[in-house]
Amino acid sequence: MAEEEPRRRLHPLSPLLHGAKSLVVIVVGLSWQTLAQIGFEKFALVVLGLAVAVVIFSLINWLNTGYHVVGKELRIQDGLLWRRNRAIPLERLQAVELRRPLLAQLTGLAELRLEVVGGGKTEAPLAYLTVRDAAALRERLLALAGRTPAGEAVTTPGVTGAPALERPLLRVRNRDVVISQLLTPQAFLLPFGVAFVVMQFVVEGAWTFIGIASTFTAMAGVLLQPVRRVLQDWDFRLARDAGGRLVVRYGLLETRSQVVPLNRVQSVGVTWPLLWRRKHWLHLRLDIAGYAGPQGNGNDKRSDRLLPVGDNDTARALIGDVLPGVDLLALPTTPPPDRARVLHPFALRRYGAGLTPEVFVTRWGRLTRQMSLVPYARLQSVRVIQGPVQRRLGLATVYADTAGGRAGVAHDRDLGEAWTLAHELATRARQARGPAPLVTGEIAPDAAAAPMDSAAAPANSPTAPVDVPVADRAVPSPGEAPPGEVPPDDDDVWKRPGEARP
Repeated sequence: MAEEEPRRRLHPLSPLLHGAKSLVVIVVGLSWQTLAQIGFEKFALVVLGLAVAVVIFSLINWLNTGYHVVGKELRIQDGLLWRRNRAIPLERLQAVELRRPLLAQLTGLAELRLEVVGGGKTEAPLAYLTVRDAAALRERLLALAGRTPAGEAVTTPGVTGAPALERPLLRVRNRDVVISQLLTPQAFLLPFGVAFVVMQFVVEGAWTFIGIASTFTAMAGVLLQPVRRVLQDWDFRLARDAGGRLVVRYGLLETRSQVVPLNRVQSVGVTWPLLWRRKHWLHLRLDIAGYAGPQGNGNDKRSDRLLPVGDNDTARALIGDVLPGVDLLALPTTPPPDRARVLHPFALRRYGAGLTPEVFVTRWGRLTRQMSLVPYARLQSVRVIQGPVQRRLGLATVYADTAGGRAGVAHDRDLGEAWTLAHELATRARQARGPAPLVTGEIAPDAAAAPMDSAAAPANSPTAPVDVPVADRAVPSPGEAPPGEVPPDDDDVWKRPGEARP
């Protein structure tokens, strides 16, 4: 029987940080109209009383919260009125992410978030621990879950110096992150909205405090998503550790450090926003098994970033590193038959699907173009769906589902082609499953000291280097091309089989 270690408490400053977060939510919930009605002094007294109550509640809750590891289980006890005792089997653990919100950065603390298979939400976040304790606990949990190779160096965010065996891949310029968010509909249309509001005030001649405050609140709401994206994608960095895992770090007000085993990557999404295409920009998204939350809802709290902004060459190199053998600029697809134009009168040729030796490729969208790459080894099920209009047209849609929730979708294919495609996907999924469906090269122990010669190891060697053009250097600004070269057009990715590339 496993020996039970004593229960540990979170850091003593945890009640203050929890109380501050709750107080901010309460103050934001009180409207400007409430302040105008009761006056500033009463408003301040209300906030002070709420602050004392929240801190006392957080302190009592902290006294009843603890965690310890027993065998291969993480046991957590918390709750004040309703006591909860949870045992998390580490075999189900998919990821442990280290986050540092602004207050945690100021106090030298960090938060651990656990993601498990089938979880509907983040399981038992441990907030807060010291940075060193949080990093050590993360590595211990990953090791017990079989996710960390023996003897791997511990990565501690916020501590100067990277692990000796970690190999940098890229670092996105903050200037490009800011410009990319200025090229969004919210930022692009904001001046017109401000001009309209000013004209309304000028015509009516009424400048009340409530009206001005409400206007600024509305404008802040419009800019919330672009500003949030800039703050979250600030100082975005990618690296590979000694075990071949992807290490992702980003954030300004809240720094996040995430270790992604590549065998948990379910799919890769590529998006070309309309306002970015003139600069040949795109962004990449990872669909990772174990990260809870609804898909496709614009939830910026999800840990799904691979490249917040970059050009085709940078994206091509990264996709080749995450999905070996996949070339972003050599993924031919075929569109639906012409009779599907009834369902897509203006964008039929923007839909397509294709099979490569490594992945199932689907694309869609006219204004915002998107592409999904699903490795065959990650397919969980294949569905053929036919609606009433599709039945009259002899069409059907094929869904290739993954564990992460997103699916590759081949829209409106010919019915016979749809069944053939579904059968081929099921066959390739069975063939791709094995002990290690996605094998990636590990970094040799001396990789950090000196670059490995590509001729020193055979191509199929586990220590053979991965040829990533963006490794160990800053990524050139998206849209910039080397002297004498023309940047590739994103339309190259959308060519049909047999069409010549310019």
